[in-house]
Amino acid sequence: MEMKSFQMAHSIKPLSLTPNFILPQDKRPQLAQVSPLASIPIIDLNDQEPSSLVHKISQACEQYGFFQIINHGVPEDLCEKVMTVVTQFFELPPEERAEFYTQDLTKEVKLFNYYLKAEGQEKVTMWSEILSHPWHPLDDHFTHLLPKNPPIYREAFAEYAKEVGALMNRLLSLISQGLGLDKDCLQKRVGDNPRLRAQANFYPPCPDPELTLGLAVHTDFNALTVLRQSPGVTGLQVIKDGKWVAVDPIPNAFVINLGDQIQDGIVQSVTLGG
Repeated sequence: MEMKSFQMAHSIKPLSLTPNFILPQDKRPQLAQVSPLASIPIIDLNDQEPSSLVHKISQACEQYGFFQIINHGVPEDLCEKVMTVVTQFFELPPEERAEFYTQDLTKEVKLFNYYLKAEGQEKVTMWSEILSHPWHPLDDHFTHLLPKNPPIYREAFAEYAKEVGALMNRLLSLISQGLGLDKDCLQKRVGDNPRLRAQANFYPPCPDPELTLGLAVHTDFNALTVLRQSPGVTGLQVIKDGKWVAVDPIPNAFVINLGDQIQDGIVQSVTLGG
């Protein structure tokens, strides 16, 4: 089936697998080595036994640093609305998206590309386009910064921010309890005015995914990531015991990733407690 063409916002030509996207041999994804059989834990937040839920999340944090959650309380129709407006944004003409394109990553709202600096050659462009902007669960003043098109982008994100903010507070409480801390400990450590970022990663269809990556191998430097995957779009992988494990999307679920800030905090807590 012919793939729909895509043009990066900063480009004058449709996207193609040109040399600037091709990784050195040792940096290329080894898709045949990714385990399709094992994955990260799936946790039902509707678990009626609080101690059981705390234990499952604590175990997932300790053993993986990742887990998926279902029955999380964020309305499915709202999640679908947000995914739709994000998709519609990337379907806008490149010259319209280019209004937000920048190489200045200090900007509040930015459309940009990631790069990988490979030894002995020029930087390699990742096969993706990224939109990043602020959000806040209690104050919707951030919405005036967001794209005006699609028309309901701002409205959808204001509503989504409230729901995801409540979910993040619940997750921080459960993780705190799993560490044997007061349930509001991590929330207090994060503070009243944390840096909150929404990021949409768009991965155009790739003619040869063995040669490039949508994102380079990385860890998230923040405290907590709540990720909504596009239905039917595979490619997310995490490392477990030195092996890459596929994290395929499941209906109406979020992938939860403990960022570096919480991972470091857990190590300190375990050390201090031991």
